[in-house]
Amino acid sequence: MNSISLLEKRTVKKVSWRIIPYMFIAYLVAFLDRVSITYASIGGMDKALGLTSSAFGLIAGIFFLGYFLFEVPGNIFLERVGARKWIARILITWGLVTVVTAWADSANHLYVLRFLLGVAEAGFFPGMILYITYWFRSKERARAVALFMTAPPLANAFGAPLSTWIVDHIQWMDVPGWRWLFVFAGFPAIILGIVTLFYLVDRPEQAKWLSSEEKKWLINELKQENAKKIKIKKLSFKEVLKNKTVWRFTFINLTFVIGLYGISFWMPRIIQSLSNLLTNTQVGLITMIPYLLGAIAMVLVARSSDRTGERKYHAAFGPIVGGIGLIGLLLLSHNPFLAIIMMCVTTIGLYSFSGPYWALTSSFVAAEAAAVGIGIINSIGNFGGFVGPYVIGVLNDATGNLFFSLIFLALMLIFTSIQVLLVKKEDDYVNQKDSQVKEIVEFK
Repeated sequence: MNSISLLEKRTVKKVSWRIIPYMFIAYLVAFLDRVSITYASIGGMDKALGLTSSAFGLIAGIFFLGYFLFEVPGNIFLERVGARKWIARILITWGLVTVVTAWADSANHLYVLRFLLGVAEAGFFPGMILYITYWFRSKERARAVALFMTAPPLANAFGAPLSTWIVDHIQWMDVPGWRWLFVFAGFPAIILGIVTLFYLVDRPEQAKWLSSEEKKWLINELKQENAKKIKIKKLSFKEVLKNKTVWRFTFINLTFVIGLYGISFWMPRIIQSLSNLLTNTQVGLITMIPYLLGAIAMVLVARSSDRTGERKYHAAFGPIVGGIGLIGLLLLSHNPFLAIIMMCVTTIGLYSFSGPYWALTSSFVAAEAAAVGIGIINSIGNFGGFVGPYVIGVLNDATGNLFFSLIFLALMLIFTSIQVLLVKKEDDYVNQKDSQVKEIVEFK
């Protein structure tokens, strides 16, 4: 192995170990804060505050309304202020909002606080994706994203038993456990935000933990890669909105996210409904199993997609499996053991989707409308996080059970797979585009 290869290997390893574990922990904390409302709900919050199912659905989903409205402005500020300061600000403010939620005394308080939580966290995920581009070459970015994106299922897997244990066993100063849960969920974000100010640096030029030789090599590699990029053709935001490819992938993401967060916020309640003998802590331990399997499936399916280079059928596989799992859950709900197996099938399908889908999306959209287009896809897709939980709550209140809610989610996931299968083959797209002038879009 020559000296250049050794330098490359050493530098990439250093950058990976410095940045990816941090991003994983930050994203883990983000999801713990998002779903803490779920475990507070089954731990006594609903009864204490008189919440109906539709009220809880709106409380869970309104987070995504704030996130949806402020995601793009948040990402613009990250570019202007710098990743270190802006990511620290995001962490500290969402941690504070989560802690304050412990003092909520009505549904209206929760509506406001959950909306503010979405505003505080807006821009976090796309900001992390943008930060990766400052440190990793194209050929390393997919792996970097995949590693930190295992955080959501693992946050649910380990957060479920921990959260339900807190609501069952922590009653300090006569304050119920569900209130303490928000305190325990919020403080790690505040602490991590403060650490971020000292730990992260915005660009390789500022990295004291790289040698001068490593810095020079990395900066040069990134510059060479950027120089090879096609020239940027500036288009207006309005012109990007007219792009059919962007909207095709936007609706795929929207229907998937409706199913994903519909399940994420309601899974503990679904499991709780299978037996009246389960304690909250037992519900949390059972909830852990589907999410662990989902995390494993996410990695395995992403690796298979990378190894074969096939994206479309890998992406379509996940949602259809998720939809079949939900239908199986309905048919077997009389048997708790089999119902849990179907819930595992559902979660495996859900978390198998993201890796191949975003790879597929990038291959279609990057040449046409990368910066703005993918922002639209992610932003509007997250709006599905508002629709899913809220619709389930409304249907549950209207019918008195989860039957129609789960049918709705199953249909959304099956429709997601159908949309993916209707996308033209990647090879056809690439061949078609080879003879055209490619363009990358940015704001004017």
